[in-house]
Amino acid sequence: MSMKKSDLDKNMGKVLTGKMKTAIVPDRFAQSAAAAVDKREQRKRDSAAGLVPFACKLPSDLVRQLHDKSVGVEGGLNAFVAAALAKAVA
Repeated sequence: MSMKKSDLDKNMGKVLTGKMKTAIVPDRFAQSAAAAVDKREQRKRDSAAGLVPFACKLPSDLVRQLHDKSVGVEGGLNAFVAAALAKAVA
């Protein structure tokens, strides 16, 4: 069954919108956009550093406290949680 011209135009608009949402911001507008690493490269860097993803479910108030305390820590939330777990396990 063939589509109407308006349906074809609507589908092309959706395709263009999707492409615009996934497009990378050019350097001239955001200098740090070029420094962004894709997920695959980030996983390679993490595995080379010996890091392993670890997911768990925590209460929202505890997560909020972790975020608040990790603000001034070098390495951010990941480093703070790693240090806290190492201290708790030891």
